[in-house]
Amino acid sequence: MDWSAIPTNSAFSAPAEHRSAQAPAAMVRIPGGSFVMGSDSHYPEEAPAHRVEMEAFWIDRAPVTNAAFRCFVEATGHVTVAELAPDPSQYPGARPEMLRAASLVFRKTRGPVDTRDWSQWWELRAGADWRHPYGPGSNLVGLDEHPVVHVAYADALAESVGEKIPQGAAG
Repeated sequence: MDWSAIPTNSAFSAPAEHRSAQAPAAMVRIPGGSFVMGSDSHYPEEAPAHRVEMEAFWIDRAPVTNAAFRCFVEATGHVTVAELAPDPSQYPGARPEMLRAASLVFRKTRGPVDTRDWSQWWELRAGADWRHPYGPGSNLVGLDEHPVVHVAYADALAESVGEKIPQGAAG
């Protein structure tokens, strides 16, 4: 692969074996330590609060941009989760409109909303994906340096470019 085509200021820079052992370009080292993960006083799924130990890790200084993600997709042929229609066999009885390639798009509210009901400010929109951030008819013109959106955890895995998502605090 020709790594020179991929911007160096992104998670999609050259794999670790192709970089210096010194500080990676456009990355910052997060020191190891401990922190309290979770909450005993907010959403039930955040409980229990517990101390987590983390090893030091490197992370990009800035979010992955649309331009960098485009380079990654062009180099690898990756198709994002939002671009794939769900497998109907995995969702028996699902309504047909729920089985289209789609992603959640922010919808401005008219005022304060019940924060326990995310559907008041998110809308599942067919055709919304990283290339079409607001759904069909939208595009990335003028948004090359904006953070990429509609990227799922599976899309963000960086092993294909020699990196990895920090795993030490997964629960």
